[in-house]
Amino acid sequence: MQAVLFISDLHLDHDRPELSRLFLTFLGNRGRDADAIYVLGDLFEAWVGDVDDAPLVREIMNGMTACADSGTAVFVLRGNRDFLLGDRFARSSGCTLLDDPVRIDLFGQAALLMHGDTLCTDDTDYLAFRHKVRKREWQLGFLEKPIEERRRIACELREASHDAGGLKTGEEMDVNPDTVARVMEEHGVHLLIHGHTHRQAVHRLVIDGQPATRIVLGSWDAGGNVLEYSPAGYRFENLEVPA
Repeated sequence: MQAVLFISDLHLDHDRPELSRLFLTFLGNRGRDADAIYVLGDLFEAWVGDVDDAPLVREIMNGMTACADSGTAVFVLRGNRDFLLGDRFARSSGCTLLDDPVRIDLFGQAALLMHGDTLCTDDTDYLAFRHKVRKREWQLGFLEKPIEERRRIACELREASHDAGGLKTGEEMDVNPDTVARVMEEHGVHLLIHGHTHRQAVHRLVIDGQPATRIVLGSWDAGGNVLEYSPAGYRFENLEVPA
């Protein structure tokens, strides 16, 4: 069967072991039947550097390696929570890290893949923060700190993000339609797949006078959310947390 699977926003964390078990089950079963798996950001709730040797991290990387060794290509985009994923992680997990955005051929159709945070251009506070932490100087300074201090900082940043999110409107935290159209036009695509907003949906629009589609992946919360794309079309699949 020819099929490519897309997932996003798993936010794996030691506080929610059931989602890690679900992801490992997905890799060991459903994932091995696919040609490729694309993780479009926020695989982890936080990533404090490739030296992290927490048991959860090792378990997830071992599961990804086993899936890749079975013949399924595994690709990962960095999200706003795990933007520090690096080459060591890629080697240890058997995945290929991709730049965001990336244009791929999806069964003869050009598709643009993104995490989706850069499409939320109405959220100017977040974009300013993103610009700061993506600078090499900031990242080098952060990675020089002891790992426990990094974990503390990551926790504080998550709490601050949660508090700030409660003060923003839904429109601010969603994608900007004009930005979506501009990005799709710039990359010459009529299919965009992204995550980040956690708002699973299929949106129809017009790009350069032609019908276009924007597919938004759902988050992994009460269960898993998978987009399967094949020559026959696409469909969403919900995964239940194993008992």
